[in-house]
Amino acid sequence: MASTGKETANGQSAKAMGPGTTPITAPSAAKAASWESYYSSVKNFKLKTKQQELLIRIAVLVLIYILAFACRLFSVLRYESVIHEFDPYFNYRTTLYLTQKGFYEFWNWFDYESWYPLGRIVGGTLYPGLMVTAAILYWVLRFLSLAVHIKDVCVLTAPFFASNTAMVAYFFGTELRDRGTGLVAAILLAICPGYISRSVAGSYDNEAVAIFALLLTFYLFVKAVNTGSLAWSLGAAFGYFYMVSAWGGYIFIINLLPIYVLVLLVTGRYSLRLYIAYSSVYIIGMLLAMQIRFVGYQHVQSGEHMAAMGVFFLMQVFYLVEYVKKQLGDPKLFKAFLRVTVTLAVGVGALALIVGLATGYISPWTGRFYSLLDPTYAKIHIPIIASVSEHQPTAWSSFMFDFHILSILFPAGLYFCFKNLTDGTIFIIIYGLTSLYFAGVMVRLILVATPAVCLISAIAISATLKNLSVLLREKAPVYTSTKITAKQKASAKTGADQPLPFQKEGAFLLLLGALYMLINFGFHCTWVTSEAYSSPSIVLAARQSNGERVIFDDFREAYFWLQHNTPPDAKVMSWWDYGYQITAMGNRTVIVDNNTWNNTHIATVGRAMASNEDDAYDIMRQLDVDYVLVVFGGVTGYSSDDINKFLWMVRIGSGVFPVIQEADYLNNGEYRIDKDAAPKMLQSLMYKLCYYRFGELHTDHNRPTGFDRARGVEIGNKDIELKHLEEAFTTANWIVRIYKVKPPVNR
Repeated sequence: MASTGKETANGQSAKAMGPGTTPITAPSAAKAASWESYYSSVKNFKLKTKQQELLIRIAVLVLIYILAFACRLFSVLRYESVIHEFDPYFNYRTTLYLTQKGFYEFWNWFDYESWYPLGRIVGGTLYPGLMVTAAILYWVLRFLSLAVHIKDVCVLTAPFFASNTAMVAYFFGTELRDRGTGLVAAILLAICPGYISRSVAGSYDNEAVAIFALLLTFYLFVKAVNTGSLAWSLGAAFGYFYMVSAWGGYIFIINLLPIYVLVLLVTGRYSLRLYIAYSSVYIIGMLLAMQIRFVGYQHVQSGEHMAAMGVFFLMQVFYLVEYVKKQLGDPKLFKAFLRVTVTLAVGVGALALIVGLATGYISPWTGRFYSLLDPTYAKIHIPIIASVSEHQPTAWSSFMFDFHILSILFPAGLYFCFKNLTDGTIFIIIYGLTSLYFAGVMVRLILVATPAVCLISAIAISATLKNLSVLLREKAPVYTSTKITAKQKASAKTGADQPLPFQKEGAFLLLLGALYMLINFGFHCTWVTSEAYSSPSIVLAARQSNGERVIFDDFREAYFWLQHNTPPDAKVMSWWDYGYQITAMGNRTVIVDNNTWNNTHIATVGRAMASNEDDAYDIMRQLDVDYVLVVFGGVTGYSSDDINKFLWMVRIGSGVFPVIQEADYLNNGEYRIDKDAAPKMLQSLMYKLCYYRFGELHTDHNRPTGFDRARGVEIGNKDIELKHLEEAFTTANWIVRIYKVKPPVNR
């Protein structure tokens, strides 16, 4: 019987489908089928094992990249987007000039606001890599229509490059051992306090990009040695060029590479790969480095670069000897040739070095280089270097503070490196040991040792975890045959393949212990980053007895006052520590600053601070000084003030002007500021400027007036009167005090 309703596509009538049933049209059926097909394909989708590993590895690297950037933002979150320390303010000022005036003007900039009345040729006295990098980032962001200020780019440059350095550590660790080592190295370097100390947000110093360049150069060079590729060698040469443009620490690279090559030659590991890598990096890297004006021809004229040149020529001798050895069939003839070649090479090299030193073409080692080899050299011969706190020898507590458990894992990693010696592991051993020595000589160089410590520790962690996981997965041997072979009997006698008692349990406990130490290391890194390395020196913080946090913003208050209450051509005399900040934030001319290129000029300022007011006034008139700025911590307990730095002013000044001697400012060899202080100390300009009107002030309700909280004593002279200077401004917490120099009295 024919249906009276309209038939659907599947032959069913609408009536037969019953009331309330929606007819299924052709498009809806096709859509449902497509969704069912898509769901089925997703359900049946399965990545291969290698694809899963790749996906997990990429995800972990992305998380490490984000972690390395985010953990360095504590300073911005707790304070604000502000430049830290002293040197970064010069870097910020020059970067601002570069973005506003362009590269040509920057390269030829003569700064008349620094080192008055001498001035400074900026383009020829700095490493421009940091400024150019930040400027390029700024221009790229502006090209992408992102409205950012150059200051914010400078603040975030260090965290950005810290993330990039962690990625380089991954590739370096992979090249040294395996991908697991690379991942561990990346995460260790991302959170290690030894690196975070110089890469937090706001730490706009040369090291912000230099550590990235250093590790990149080392990785590319090791890759070039392992492969013998000219492409990797060229990459290492450009990495070295970037390092030279960014930081004077490139001296470490140009001396470490020849040491490494020399070790390979001595141990019989010479190869054509090594020859290609070192020769290419040295020649191309040297030619590129000469383009930096501040470096110039030092690669062929400085004694600090002669080791690299000597090893380069030695490599040519090795290549010649290997070539002749293949051509000559007679061993006796080859020995004679070798004897003559070595004698000539050593003789010519020694003669060239002697003639170069005698004629002055090759300059001797600098004092800074000597201070790295001898920790006591700077204190005796160059007090201006020894006066910097970060140039002091490193205490053991600093190693534990910055490395934590890595101090223990480092020797273990060395063991695994020696256990499986390759060209790459030999390099990381040499890098680790030399950098650790220099880190012990100078606390600042912990930064250079940190990548090596993280890489070697990563080798220890990766190898240990792999060995423990193998023990956990190991199964007891099962013999399917009832007959025992002679080989099985021998293995049973020797104990091979026989698990130790409680082997899995012990491995499991060791694994838990290792994970506990790593988690503890993570907590330590977070605490150190948050509390110790995220406080900008220009904004001070302290906690009251009730735990409440107090902010001291005296530095910016003083620089703001200078900028708005002094003539634009005013000259400010202060100790060199504050020169960069005064020119960058106060926009005023300074007598000396942190560049410290002219020791005599700094000694003149030190002499003025150590002299009595009459003698100091004559010096200030000669220097055309309008204002004097001092930093004083007696009210707040700030210990890094000028009173605690005063003896360094005396030492540096006495090196040029013997009229002042350190002993005259000591009482029986003791530095005091109380009633038993030396008479010259009480009459010095620095003492008067710091303690003027301080004798009327109560700093503690349980103490008398004039009690210095930074030194914990009552001052010796409370009735200070000024003759040639007058107080112009004192900040809210007395940390910065500014005095105006009076004009000479008419006679």
